[in-house]
Amino acid sequence: MATWQDVVALGLRLPEAQESTTYRQPALKVRGRTFAWLSPHEEGALVLRCDLDERALMIESQPDVFWTTPHYAGHPMVLAHLDAIGDDELLDRIAESWLLTAPPRLAATLAPAED
Repeated sequence: MATWQDVVALGLRLPEAQESTTYRQPALKVRGRTFAWLSPHEEGALVLRCDLDERALMIESQPDVFWTTPHYAGHPMVLAHLDAIGDDELLDRIAESWLLTAPPRLAATLAPAED
């Protein structure tokens, strides 16, 4: 079972990540842009940025972990149950959210090299 403290510990490993708030909720930001935060609407839910096309696959493959609500319709975000997400999945999703949020030059410092 993951906690917000786990999210912070993983997120702060990423370049220029900072602890902050958004909508009065704990959040992680990169250069002022939010990439992970606790939902103000859904108890125990982590909000992460994601590719909209990938979101449907995430929800379909792990409905016990990922979901969305009408509030996030049309937005590239997904909700994750902190009490259901595995450690490796949490790390991958936080990193992906950071990559989608960070400015391109900064993101390039973390993105794997393409052959």
